[in-house]
Amino acid sequence: MTPPDPHQIAQVAGSSVITTRPVPGGDVCQALRIDLLDARSLFVKHRSGAPPGMFRSEAAGLRWVGSAGALRVPDVVAVDDDWLALEWIDRGVAGTATDEALGRGLARLHRAGAPGFGADHPGFIGPLAVPNAPRDTWPEFLAECRLAPLAHAAGLDSGSRRMLDRVLARLPDLVGPVEPPARLHGDLWAGNRMTDQGGAPVLVDPAAVGAHREVDLAMMLLFGGFPERVFAAYHEEYPLQPGWRERVGLNQLIPLLVHAALFGGAYHGSVRRLLDDLA
Repeated sequence: MTPPDPHQIAQVAGSSVITTRPVPGGDVCQALRIDLLDARSLFVKHRSGAPPGMFRSEAAGLRWVGSAGALRVPDVVAVDDDWLALEWIDRGVAGTATDEALGRGLARLHRAGAPGFGADHPGFIGPLAVPNAPRDTWPEFLAECRLAPLAHAAGLDSGSRRMLDRVLARLPDLVGPVEPPARLHGDLWAGNRMTDQGGAPVLVDPAAVGAHREVDLAMMLLFGGFPERVFAAYHEEYPLQPGWRERVGLNQLIPLLVHAALFGGAYHGSVRRLLDDLA
């Protein structure tokens, strides 16, 4: 993967380069740290031949999540087709206060709301494009913009597809009480939150969208890494509807289908078992 020109990025950022070095960038991208003459440092994600719109979608999502003022996200410095430059945030140590702040901050983010179910920017979960065109109801958006297209991308077998069709037909009964669209991070696993040097939680790598708030919580529970205090603080700030834990499996279909599409293997079995439970 050919890295972008750090001098070009520095010029766009209004400065010049002192040093640059590779840093971990996750499963989808590689990354650089660029130290600038004006004492700023940048975290630059890059991917040669990135899917069109991927980095611009992430930049739009970061700005939208950040505009709620609920939780810290990195400031967007500059964006191009193949890279995204963000402010560098030094990592700190999480504590009990961090968990409390994350739960309450996530509740405030969700309460900030969205104009509808969907978003005004292209949808991506990692490198996987998903529809974001707004829908009037959550069951419509969940079916038409997440579950059906992700099932197609994952290449489900005919048996799993038949079970999914039964689940889609029952969505209005499965999704629980009607709620207004929440402002979601959209890909909230433990690797997409960090702690700054002041001990405050920071959210990164969003797949931001207006959707049902239980989707973020279900993702947090899928792979673990979030203490129970986070969920308790959330519930104290913005009480969850009865039965939300019974709906976790339904909402985990989204990330499991994403993983089946990107990585295949055992994730197809996980999707099939979950569909069997739901159907």
